[in-house]
Amino acid sequence: MRKYLKYTKNFYFLFTLFFILWMVFIDSNDIITQYKLRSKIKELEKQKEFYLERKEKIRADREELMSNYEMLEKFARERYLMKRKSEDLYVVVEE
Repeated sequence: MRKYLKYTKNFYFLFTLFFILWMVFIDSNDIITQYKLRSKIKELEKQKEFYLERKEKIRADREELMSNYEMLEKFARERYLMKRKSEDLYVVVEE
């Protein structure tokens, strides 16, 4: 026991212990904050992947719509409720 007490009186040991405690718990870049930031980065990377995939899907749909007039007309009728002058439009809303 006396052997351990000798180390606790050493300036370098105390300073190192204080430094470690400071960096782990008190500093603005402590371990808890770093963990939260890494989890936030992982979440944002997942969102990035999702939006990149969605962007590619939308780009492919757009190319298909621009190359095929019938698909463009179908899309406009379904999505934006467009119609010809001689047609009547009825919207059925399901409850």
